[in-house]
Formats: sequence, structure tokens, C-alpha cells
Amino acid sequence: MRWGLPFGIVGLCAAFAPAPAAARPPLADPVTLNIGINCQWQQHCIKSQTKAMKRSLKYVRKTQPPLWRLQMCNRNAGRQRLRVDWVGFDNCIRNTVLRPLPAKLVKSSPRLGKTPAPATKPARKAIPRKVPRLTQNAPPPPPSAPGERG
Repeated sequence: MRWGLPFGIVGLCAAFAPAPAAARPPLADPVTLNIGINCQWQQHCIKSQTKAMKRSLKYVRKTQPPLWRLQMCNRNAGRQRLRVDWVGFDNCIRNTVLRPLPAKLVKSSPRLGKTPAPATKPARKAIPRKVPRLTQNAPPPPPSAPGERG
């Protein structure tokens, strides 16, 4: 009987305690998975990246910045190939100092269509003939005596 009361209290507390929410696996949500991997599953980093993502998407929806700015900020935020830095994208998209790159410096993307060929082809340079190697013109080595290595 002595031990019954403490075990009963513990049992009641456990029964009425809120059960931990079942965490949804991030495999179904690629954005959460991307942010989690990028942040190495640190909760503070995940919260700041998620907040920046929502903030930047809301800003883009509201202001509709020019296409060149979106492309430039996407390129800058996605430097790690498949991972996106949303804080960097948010800072970039809101930066009013940024200007478009000159047309000569912009590299064409393989996803974009082929650029039309120039109207006139530049003159081809003459290809120099192959010059024979020095070893091909050299006289053959003198015959060696039997048993000697050459």
C-alpha cells in the first residue's frame, strides 16, 4: 500500500500528460528536407531559413521584382548546387543597390534556347602543318655489341 500511492500518482500524470506530437518525416516535403540538410538539422538555423523563405516569397509576390533580379539572386543563393540559402536570397532580393549585368558579361544557360549564329562567319586561320619530331630525323643508333644493353 505504501508504494501504491506514488505509483498511482505517476501513472495519472503520465496518462494526462500531452503526448508528443508525431513529427512528420521531411522526406515528403522537399523544401523542409533541403533546409534541414543545409542547416545540418540545427533548429535555430532551420527557423531562420524558414522565416527568410516565407518573407522573401511574400516580398516577391507583393512587389514582383524584375526577372533579371530574380535570376541573379537565385544564382547567388544556389551556389551549393542543390542547396538554397534562403537568408541570402532574401537579402539579395531586397537589395536596391543591385543593377543588371551588362549583356556581354551574362553567360548563356544551357537551359535557354540556342543563340542565333552570327550573320557572317569570321575568317578561319590557317592551321600550321605538323613539324616532324627531332627523334624522327635523327640517325639510327650505332649497333651494339652482343650482350650489351642499349
